[in-house]
Amino acid sequence: MQDASTHIILDTRRVLKDGTFPVKLRVTHQRKQKYYPTGVSLALEDFERLNSNRPGRELKDIGLELQDIERKAVRVIEKLPSFSFEEFERRLQRSGSPSEIFSAFDTAITRLRKAGRAATADNYESARNSLRRFASGKAFTPRKGKTKAEIATLLHEEEKNTTPLPFSRVTPDFLENYEEWMLQEGRSGTTVGIYLRPLRALFNEAIASGEVSQELYPFGKRKYQIPSGANVKKALALKDIQRIFDYVPATESEARSRDLWLFSYLCSGINVKDIARLTYRQLDKETIIFVRSKTRRTTRQKQKQITVPLLPEAMAIIGRWGNKPVTPDTYIFPVLVSALSPEQELARVKQATKTVNKYMKRIATALGIEKDVTTYTARHSFSTVLKRSGVSTAFISESLGHSSEKTTQHYLDSFETDAKRQVVSKLTAFPK
Repeated sequence: MQDASTHIILDTRRVLKDGTFPVKLRVTHQRKQKYYPTGVSLALEDFERLNSNRPGRELKDIGLELQDIERKAVRVIEKLPSFSFEEFERRLQRSGSPSEIFSAFDTAITRLRKAGRAATADNYESARNSLRRFASGKAFTPRKGKTKAEIATLLHEEEKNTTPLPFSRVTPDFLENYEEWMLQEGRSGTTVGIYLRPLRALFNEAIASGEVSQELYPFGKRKYQIPSGANVKKALALKDIQRIFDYVPATESEARSRDLWLFSYLCSGINVKDIARLTYRQLDKETIIFVRSKTRRTTRQKQKQITVPLLPEAMAIIGRWGNKPVTPDTYIFPVLVSALSPEQELARVKQATKTVNKYMKRIATALGIEKDVTTYTARHSFSTVLKRSGVSTAFISESLGHSSEKTTQHYLDSFETDAKRQVVSKLTAFPK
């Protein structure tokens, strides 16, 4: 037995902004103590109620979560040949059995959140929860319309009733059955791909670390291949983009959403998150320079800067909606404010995207544009309009910030039907 002890404590040395205190795991070894975050914070009176006979449902669930954290720490300590904080922390971060998929997901989610990659962490959580429902034989329970508390209760019940999923159980047949289950539940092949890519990444990590044998890898040729998203035409024709330019907005909200959509189109298809993060420091009289948030942490190479020549129309949009006063560190557009957590930033970006999409749908309907016009459409329209104008794929790839032209090819939309008809009509353009 190791001479190290664990205890869940309320760290009253530092009060948080909401008046609560962080709950921490305290580990003591040879009179030395170290504290580890649990992700939970409570008021003093709630922490005192936590271990009472009737703590209430919400506190009871929190208590179970904290007990699970402490149990994991105890298991790690018991398996150590000799205790050291360094080895304890290393094994604790792996959070459970290295050959178990849900533990691997939990570890990755924690790592991503610590790195500030809230959107990717959310994607891993969705993938984990979907696989958990499938592995336990549960039907998909729609989350739409439910409160955050109701969703949290659903997830807690699912986690509580889930049996472990070893890497060895995930075979090509397992994945084929999962895909079929997802489609029967009304999910698309695109969603299947989005959920299985994190699982593939976890397999690669586990194999690279020696925790899983290469022979167990279920992906690839003659095994299971993750479905690709359908190559749906997302770009608008230039004539429709002109109609959006010429549209007279009915409200200020319509005007702002239309202008943010046009700013994306005019500025290399920049997405809403990167628009939100732009500061005046990145702006000069002729260009905006930025690095895509999507690639900032995912590439080991030198970050690729995207330099966008600013058209007069883009400068006019900044003039209409830009924050004042103009200082180097001020965000250009009023989407974000300083000192936001990654989760708060993600929520604001999602809300801004949702608002733009809502008003662009109204504008498209008013103009008789039948396509689904979203912020994503602006990026695809930027690349496709340039393609149709004879611009090289290399230039478009650089403008989009892609690592290769192959990626860009997936973005480039097909020519309109009437353009194709004009081309194939030459097959019967016999001399008179």
